[in-house]
Order: sequence, then structure tokens, then C-alpha cells
Amino acid sequence: MFNRNRCLRPAVATAALSLVAGCGVFSNGGSDGKGPIFVGTTSAPSTLDPAASWDGSWELFRNIYQTLLAYPNGATTPQPDAAESCKFTDNSYQTYRCELHPDMKFANGDALDASAVKYSIDRIRTINVAGGPAGLLGSLDQVQVAGDRVVVFKLNKPDTTFPFVLATPAMSIVDPDDYPERSLRKDKKVVGSGPYSLKTYEEGKKAELVRNDHYKGFADRKNDAVTIRYFQDSAAMVKALRDKQIDVTYRGLGADDIISLQRRDTKDLQLVEGAGTDISYLVFNPKDPWSAKPAVRKAVAQVVDRAAIAHHVYEDTVDPLYSMVPKGLTGHTTGFFDEFGDPSVAKARKILTDAGITEKVPLTFWYTTDRYGSETAKEFKELKRQLDDSGLFTITLRSRPWKTYVVGYQKGEYPVFGRGWFPDFPDADNFIAPFVGEQNALGTPYPEPQITKELLPLSRREADRANVVTQFERAQQILVDDARLLPLWQGKVYVGASDDISGGERALDPSTIMMMWELSRKTSW
Repeated sequence: MFNRNRCLRPAVATAALSLVAGCGVFSNGGSDGKGPIFVGTTSAPSTLDPAASWDGSWELFRNIYQTLLAYPNGATTPQPDAAESCKFTDNSYQTYRCELHPDMKFANGDALDASAVKYSIDRIRTINVAGGPAGLLGSLDQVQVAGDRVVVFKLNKPDTTFPFVLATPAMSIVDPDDYPERSLRKDKKVVGSGPYSLKTYEEGKKAELVRNDHYKGFADRKNDAVTIRYFQDSAAMVKALRDKQIDVTYRGLGADDIISLQRRDTKDLQLVEGAGTDISYLVFNPKDPWSAKPAVRKAVAQVVDRAAIAHHVYEDTVDPLYSMVPKGLTGHTTGFFDEFGDPSVAKARKILTDAGITEKVPLTFWYTTDRYGSETAKEFKELKRQLDDSGLFTITLRSRPWKTYVVGYQKGEYPVFGRGWFPDFPDADNFIAPFVGEQNALGTPYPEPQITKELLPLSRREADRANVVTQFERAQQILVDDARLLPLWQGKVYVGASDDISGGERALDPSTIMMMWELSRKTSW
């Protein structure tokens, strides 16, 4: 029978794989199951070099590279991984000190010391890829080393979120002998210190992971090998699951597939629904003459019917979202609903005419064909239908595969484009800071000094994140007033798996990145 169970943890996006109702716990399978665990996903990496990635490539990085801090099972705040200990050493939250485990090594046997950590972080800022992870390091002044094991981060302003930044896979530690200081590595090979080594990699097809015997960190590996298969669409991925060609689906299940798996009497499979904090949104590029007009952006916001998208396209497997900060996180608001209310063509027409715009507004909407699941194309067709039917817009749809799509938005080529966001860490800061400032995750500068110079710095002085509601409510109102970012929906976590897989209840971190080492095959019932 196809088992559908739900296990939710408040404030953090989690998922559980369970064979019993509620939040049951699997047996420990150990690592003596035959063959690798096969995991399917539609989320293929755009790069293998951490210095270039502020996207879903992190899903692979978490398993083959290592960071000073990360999230052991059940943790909602970063804990030491490559580090033995980390802490702020001053009351102003501007000096952060980490001490590495002794005798650390990369997978190739090279020493991993404090200098390698400094090299890795400095390299990100030196290469400074457009839309890359250097944008996460805005509060970093310099990295210092003290001997072989101690690394000290000097910040240019108080930042209590800095440990969260260090825990992102973007801050993966690389071997200085194998990664150029001033350019990206191009040979599709990896030298990391994570739980696994990358044995083979075929771009867009598969990644074969094997146990890294030099690994020293918190991961207790329940298997010796994992093969990740990359699919172009969710239907092919689900077929592979049914045909037992893969054991687990992670990221990219389409709405039709989820509904099908929920309804059909499918033996030996299980489906789990969990709370998610991933979001989908539109980005308006001010380089485009029409997108640059606030009235155009606000008119689009007034017409778009999120509930229709959630229901008709995603069959209620997502929830409408009216703020860039999703439900479940401190500081969430419903700002776009409060400002615009229900969809209204009449109100949208007034917004345009008040700005002197009486002709139909031509806009080109871009989306990626192979990143966020099979429903993306349907979603953009629905957006086009809603806006065209209003009589106020003429929408042209264009699309590209993710690999080239990234290059396009980083160069500022798209007037309006769709993005998804899987959080770097579970804090409202991470749903605002990455999208604003001259350098951000979108490749589209968004200078907003009240957010970047006042509200975010003020919030980052507060170690108790429950005390930052006021700052984030104000920041979200500014985003509503600008309407340069238009939130559409908030996702849920769905994982399908065969019944002989254990450990899934432990496998997703707070950013819903799968920790492959928690998966195993059952050895007994």
C-alpha cells in the first residue's frame, strides 16, 4: 500500500519518511545493504565549484564538501562540523573564532588546516561571481589564521547571522592545491572533505558518491555509496521510482505526480508531506523600460491570482504567498494581500492610468524548464492567461534550461523572470538580504539603503531572533511598496521512497537539503 504520512516541525522546513502513521521512526539499517542508494531529483547542479554557487548546487555540495558549521539531525542552529568549536569572542558580535578538529584531511589526503579555510573564503570574494555567494559575505572584513587549527573572522559590523552564513554549502572548504585562487575550477572534478567523495559525475545525468575515509565531522554515515540521478521532469523521475530504478525522490515532484501517488494503490512506496519554506516569486528587472515603472509592477501585483495558481496549477500542493518571508518564520507578514487585496482588473487599470499608461504593456516573462518541476511551464502559462485576459498586458513567454538560464539572469537579460528560493538558513534575514543591495543572488542590483544600511544591521545585533519582528515587518513593507519582487507561493516538502529505505526521517536539514548519509536499506523488519 502507498503510505502517506505527515510529520511537521514548527518554524523549520522538514520532511520525514515513515512506515507508520504520524511521526514514526525507522529502524537503523546500517551500512551493510547491498549497492548504493539511488536518489532521483530534478535539481541538477549548475556548477561544481562552491565559489560560483548560490543555488541548488548546494544540494550536492552538502554531501561532498564540508563547512565549519552545519546542521546535525534535529538542529535548527548551526553546530560544529569541520570545526571542533566556534563562537563569538566579543560582545559586539564582530569577532568569530573557530578551531578545527586536529589532523583534518581532504579526500585526496592533503592537509586541511586553517589556511585552507581562509583560502576558501577569500577565494569566494576574490572571484566574485555575479549573483554568486560573495553576496553572503557582506559583513566580513577579513579572515585571519592563528596556527594550523584556528581561524578568526573579523566582521565590519555586528552580525549574529554570520554562523548561519558559515553553515551554508557556499562556504565549503576547498583544497588550495586544486582550486585556482582567481578563477573557477573547470574540469568537473571535486576535492572536498565531506562525508562522500565524488567518484564520477555526468552533467545533467548522475553523480556517484562514495564514502570518504578521511572525513572527520558529525555525519554518521548509514551507507557506503549514493548515486544521484538527475531528471528533466518529475514524470520520468516518478516512473523510475515505480520501476525501482531509484529508491528515493528528492526535489521536483510535480503536482500531478504527488496527487497520483496519494491516490493510487501502489505497493512498496511511501509519500511524505512536510512543511516547507521554499518560495516561488517573480523578479522585475529595472533595466527593462517597462519593468522599471513602479505602476507596471504594481498593476501586475494587482492582477495576479495566487490562489488560482495554487489550485489549478499545483492542485493545492503549494500555498499562496503574500510576503517574501514565508509562513512559519518569525517576522512573516501578508503585506501584498494587505496592500492589494483580491485580484482586481479595475484597480490595476487605475494604477496604470494614474501613471499615464493607457496602452497595453508588453512584458517578456522568462522561466527555467528543468529546475523547479514540471509545473513551472504551466504556472507561467497561467500567469500569461491572467495578465493577457485583463486586457492590460501582452505577455510573451520565453524559457531556457537552468544551466543557461542562470547565465541570462546574472547578466540582466530578462525583463521579468521567475525564481525559486530554498533558504540558506531558517531565518527571515535569508528571505530579504539575498535579494537587496548592489550585489545579490539575482544578478539584478536592488539598492535599498533603508533595508541594507538600517533594518538589516539593526536586526543582526540581536542574538535572540524572536526580537527582530519590527525590523523585518518594515523591510517587507518596503518590498511591497517597491513591488520589484512578487511572491507567488510557498511550497511543501514531498518525498517519495521505496519501503526498504530507512533513515529518511533524519535526512533533511533546515534548508531542506538532503543529508544522503542518513539513508540506508533495511536489514531487518
